[in-house]
Amino acid sequence: MSVPGPFGDMPIFGDLAKLFQNQGPVNWEVARQIGGYMAAEGQPEGNVDPIERIRLEELARVAELHIGDATGLATSVTGRSVSVRAVTRAEWAASTLQAYRPMFERLAASLGSQTLTDPVEDETGEIPTELLGNLMSVMAPTILGMQLGLMVGHLARRSLGQYDLPVPRPASDELLVVAANLDEFASDWSLPPDDLRLWVCLDGIAHHAVLGRPHVRARLEELLLDYAAGFAPDPNALSDRMANIDPTDQSSWESVFGDPDSFLGSMESEGQRRLKPQLEALTSTIEGYVDYVMDEVGGKLIGSYGSLTEALRRRRVEANKGDRFVERLFGLELSQRQYDRGGAFVRGVVERQGPAGLNRLWASAVELPTPPEVDAPGLWWERINIP
Repeated sequence: MSVPGPFGDMPIFGDLAKLFQNQGPVNWEVARQIGGYMAAEGQPEGNVDPIERIRLEELARVAELHIGDATGLATSVTGRSVSVRAVTRAEWAASTLQAYRPMFERLAASLGSQTLTDPVEDETGEIPTELLGNLMSVMAPTILGMQLGLMVGHLARRSLGQYDLPVPRPASDELLVVAANLDEFASDWSLPPDDLRLWVCLDGIAHHAVLGRPHVRARLEELLLDYAAGFAPDPNALSDRMANIDPTDQSSWESVFGDPDSFLGSMESEGQRRLKPQLEALTSTIEGYVDYVMDEVGGKLIGSYGSLTEALRRRRVEANKGDRFVERLFGLELSQRQYDRGGAFVRGVVERQGPAGLNRLWASAVELPTPPEVDAPGLWWERINIP
């Protein structure tokens, strides 16, 4: 039997025994295949044009030099120069699944311990609850693999680089950009392609410099992992939806796998609500700082910087339901309010202490602003200067 609909011609769905093999909390082979399939929309992707790769490497060298001068931060985490590599959507999806794997496994452990292995109550009492509970336990890794593959494949069709979400990745000085998405965005908005490439290089390297600070990376990873582990799902939501699947009806599969909110049936826990102010404070500050650096550097290097920036910053807050779900999964929810909050904090520091004062921001873990301080830059400055 093969699964009908968009997954039916994928090799792994031709062998149900392999499909439901227990490979830990997530079936990563299912996630990888679905992620690549959805990223490429089921069509073959050609290799990125070598000229595109060469041009990005040239622009990356310019961007790295200027970001290093503007921030005073090391742009490299390995001691070598940063490289920017143009990839296909499927390559981006595969890399992102691997990079986000620790957070996805925390999520899977949370869902598995609280939902998928619990006995399921049946209203009629005719179906043995132990049988349903065992079935859900067996299917859980594959179901999660399907959903994570769908999510990452969806992101791959829209992301320009690897820091569209400010999520640290394994230590490396190779940054990825999605060549097809760059070309598509430049065409849709009638933007100069090389200006867009340089903008994306500057933005990616600025994020990389901040997230490369060991204490920033450690704190953000800690918050993201703890948030992913903290879901308190509805114990019956997934099993209720699985009971309605008809293997011969594509729409019944899509009702489970096509709607992440319905799939997870997740509710934010009290522990997550306590974490969110800290996550929002840190990510707002990072984004506000990167926007400030971009305005200082990009305005001098890119002729169309104003129109580019307007289009790109509008794009980041006009994400659709799928994008927003991934943000919510990590506790980020990067709304315009959060970007404005971070921008106001950075401007407040610069107005009071100038750019030199802003350079203190990433000095150590002590200098990271608390949630109240993000809304009152003067309080932050007073605290970090207490003798």
